[in-house]
Amino acid sequence: MSGGKRIKKPAFKAKARAAGKATAKSRAKTAARPAEPAMDLAVGRRIRELRREHKLSLETIAAKTDLSIGFLSQIERGLSSPSLRVLATLADVLGVGIAALFGSQPSDDAASGGVVTREMQRAELKLWRTGISKQLLSPAGAEHRLNLFLVHLEPGGNTGDELYTHDGEEAGLVLEGEMTLIVDAETWSLKRGDSFRFASRRPHRFSNPAKDAKAVVLWVNCATQAKPSSRGA
Repeated sequence: MSGGKRIKKPAFKAKARAAGKATAKSRAKTAARPAEPAMDLAVGRRIRELRREHKLSLETIAAKTDLSIGFLSQIERGLSSPSLRVLATLADVLGVGIAALFGSQPSDDAASGGVVTREMQRAELKLWRTGISKQLLSPAGAEHRLNLFLVHLEPGGNTGDELYTHDGEEAGLVLEGEMTLIVDAETWSLKRGDSFRFASRRPHRFSNPAKDAKAVVLWVNCATQAKPSSRGA
């Protein structure tokens, strides 16, 4: 009997330790979740600010983008996480580059004059549902037409199944991992050291095909519009 009890005690302790680890993991996941909706709220507020600055109604934006008024309202209230395709479409209609949706970061270098962006000052846009995050390497602001990004693609991260278009031109250099780029009807597999450039009006999408490795791409976007678009999306 006593020998049996000695065998059961370690088993009980092992179960307790396993349960404790599971609880800790659960708490860690729960603690990480609030940052995701917080990002959606920040992006939604920025979109609403720009829409109101240009005196555009939700009805007008909906008509120009083929997005429903309800969906647009959810985005502005931070209740829905928009894809990169949706954000690019909204930025296009608002007449700004996608960098304008980042808002601005407080600067501790008043002498930079809008020229320098310190590493700790980078604004970041996390599209957490699609596994894409974009760090803005150039100063934030709706008035800037040329913007530099560091794009991180998690394994399987992608812009969605649909090709999309927007204003301007873009170019990039793969720094780490690999990326699949589709422009029009052509598909390219890009690896570290490969670069690209194309007009953003050409239907395109991109993804990270790897299952266990992140891709990092230095990405340049140059917008050409100077005012909100008057065309349909």
